[in-house]
Amino acid sequence: SEEIDAVRDILIAKETGARVHIAHVSTKGAIEAVRRAKNEGISVTCEVAPHHFTLTDAAVEGYDTNTKMAPPLRSEEHLEAILAALKDGTIDAIATDHAPHHSDEKALEYDRAPFGITGLETALGLAFTELVQKGVVDLVRLVELCSSNPAKIFKLEGRGTLKVGSVADITILDPNLEWTYTNADSRSKSRNNPFDGRRFHGGAVAAVVGGKIVFRRSLKQAA
Repeated sequence: SEEIDAVRDILIAKETGARVHIAHVSTKGAIEAVRRAKNEGISVTCEVAPHHFTLTDAAVEGYDTNTKMAPPLRSEEHLEAILAALKDGTIDAIATDHAPHHSDEKALEYDRAPFGITGLETALGLAFTELVQKGVVDLVRLVELCSSNPAKIFKLEGRGTLKVGSVADITILDPNLEWTYTNADSRSKSRNNPFDGRRFHGGAVAAVVGGKIVFRRSLKQAA
């Protein structure tokens, strides 16, 4: 269904001259459709969520509802296609796909629980650990995927750049930071994240919004 929708939207963009952005691509077929469209000069961009270049459907084996998301986790073949597309530029951006749910909602049978996980706190750590550390992309490309490209795609003036006069929305990254994410210590009111206990290399140490520091990592968080 994902591939059918992607091809349909791309064909409409081709016929009308419109721009189309495909959110949360997760299959090899959808990626191939985007790659072909770009080669044909069709105005199409796409994004991927960190869990789709990190986890496969093997994570669902224990029926942890924190692995239930939309699109669902795919097989290794699709994950490898995503990594290749991140490397060759077919994928334009990384989106957190942050979808918080109350613990009571997730504490249900797998088929009854809602789709979605919290992704904001682990997105950068996953991207740095799985992509930069493993040589899939370099740091410059990661900044493009997480910041400058999204600003260009959605025409967000003054964002995604450090030029004088730009909006002072900045995330400060420490590439040498080693830290562990736990749902118990999450700053979110929701705890539906499948990466509980995951160790990361590289992450955010501070965030500035509108010129004001709104987040600063404590030494305890970096332990």
